[in-house]
Amino acid sequence: MILPQEIAEPRDPAEVLSKTAWSALGHAYGTAEDVPQMLLGLMDTDLRVRSKALSHLHQVVHHQNTLYTATAPAAVYVAAILGDARTLQAVEKGPHGFPGPMRAELLGWLGSVANEADDEAAAVSRRFGFPPEDYPPFVEICRIRPQLFHAVSAFLNDPDTDVRAAAISACIPLLDDPRLIHHRDALAPLLRDVLAASALWQYRERAIDTLANWGQDTTGLEVRQERFAFCDAEHQPQPWAVETQGGYDTDPPF
Repeated sequence: MILPQEIAEPRDPAEVLSKTAWSALGHAYGTAEDVPQMLLGLMDTDLRVRSKALSHLHQVVHHQNTLYTATAPAAVYVAAILGDARTLQAVEKGPHGFPGPMRAELLGWLGSVANEADDEAAAVSRRFGFPPEDYPPFVEICRIRPQLFHAVSAFLNDPDTDVRAAAISACIPLLDDPRLIHHRDALAPLLRDVLAASALWQYRERAIDTLANWGQDTTGLEVRQERFAFCDAEHQPQPWAVETQGGYDTDPPF
């Protein structure tokens, strides 16, 4: 089990809301003054309010996989509330919804944010002429990766199988961080035993690809489904992508 005691614990969620200058930050549709109320909605007792708040995270704060200046503080808040029992409540799911309670959805969202600051995202950005180190939202996500990892890794052995799988998947891009890369050996067995054995071929595919990229043995592991079959499926979730109104977007983030 990964025990990152050396990593600072997530901040208090109320402090994140009160001490962040949201009006000076932005998201897909302008200034981020509306983000604190949206974040509070994640903990609401009303299913519709929670679901709308989750949709806001995906379609406004991290629209089409893009990192905005409001994305990092929102991620810090989400990381801080993961352990709250209210995140075990249900949320409404669309045709591409992913199994599990809201906690699994929030872990998936953090994983998606982290994906846009991993080594592959940086390489793609440079290839398209956008040095990631010149993009403040990218730099800020990189800065808080240890904090996000501390929060996410707390659920690597969660009794809820959907939460556990979402946490393992969310850790993958975070471990590109030089400060965290030494945790890969501890995560590898979970990739092999949990994700690679998942009923979802997308998890199996990601586990195998990640293990191979990390130089781990993938003998005996296979996706067991044609990768292109996803193109013809109407209700197949993709655990590390963000759902938008137009589908999943994997274009460069900048």
